[in-house]
Amino acid sequence: MDYTYLHHQIGLTLLHNVGPVRARHLLELLGGIEPLFQLNNSELQAITGYKRSFFLGMKRDEALAESDRTINHLYKNDIRPSFYTDSTYPRRLGNCQDAPLMLYQKGALDLNDKQWVSVVGTRASTNYGKSIVQDLIESFRDRDIVVVSGLALGIDGYVHNYCLDYNVPTVAVLGHGLDRVYPYRHRGLSKRIEEHGSLITEFIPGTNPDRENFPKRNRIVAGMCDATIVVESKRRGGSLITADLANGYNRDVFAFPGSVYEETSAGCHELIKNDLAHLIQTPTDFLRYMDWNEGDKKKSPAQSKLFVKLTDEQKLIVDAIRAKPIHIDVLSGRVEKPISELNVSLTILEMDGLIQQLPGKLYSVC
Repeated sequence: MDYTYLHHQIGLTLLHNVGPVRARHLLELLGGIEPLFQLNNSELQAITGYKRSFFLGMKRDEALAESDRTINHLYKNDIRPSFYTDSTYPRRLGNCQDAPLMLYQKGALDLNDKQWVSVVGTRASTNYGKSIVQDLIESFRDRDIVVVSGLALGIDGYVHNYCLDYNVPTVAVLGHGLDRVYPYRHRGLSKRIEEHGSLITEFIPGTNPDRENFPKRNRIVAGMCDATIVVESKRRGGSLITADLANGYNRDVFAFPGSVYEETSAGCHELIKNDLAHLIQTPTDFLRYMDWNEGDKKKSPAQSKLFVKLTDEQKLIVDAIRAKPIHIDVLSGRVEKPISELNVSLTILEMDGLIQQLPGKLYSVC
């Protein structure tokens, strides 16, 4: 069979003992994806330095055969694949080192449009949590905001339903293939999401909702968004995993407090107490913190003149800290510059009176 580039891309995700990080390393060493499937084991060993047994254990022929079956299913069911180098792949997620190599999507939503926030919480939600979700999603109406969640029972389900009610674009990230729905009672909801937003997953059709898939799903929920909001959470659960991942990706994390007597708020309280999430009490708190209140704020003439003089790198830095003070470590991750290089630009911006350094290695716009 003559395999296409897409066959190789999907096949790469199906190789044995090859995760996203190692796959990217191999492609860097080989200069592309085709050599991985076209060269023999000895040739691959000579180029990469990996052991011959490693390539033998990949089972490349089996991966390509499964890739062919997958592509046939994609075409028949209007599922769009996005490889991590494609322009359709979500750029925020692409900046995460362990991001999936491939995503599969049903629905026409642009994954690189607007502002993105994930809203997550416990399956054992309360009326208190449901009310918070309703108020929060209603506050997003008529703004350029896309809301991501995981289609689970409880808070996730409320998130998607209220997004549909208030005409807020929503994305459900699944822990299984797009040929099934889990939980099954959300099959109607998933169809509405597909029509008015998108369903996405890294798993090929035929993949079951196995327990180990959901932490992988959570890294997509966290990585493709600018911020994560935890509404209700017990001391342990998927929401805390998502919050931890978001912190690791240098994303802003927020949590709503609740009663100290309610187990469903214990996880939120732990996040807040340990400085792993910003405490918010109203949707306005979140919108103000993210500077998403208006969306059409105009710069003053004086500001416009100043920013014309900035280099592209300086503009990137100022934009990154415009909304609120930011720690230099977080800023380094956001602008993808090592601190040693970043310090030079920060010093120049300080001397020009555009930014100021605060205690604790924080920087803010003047």
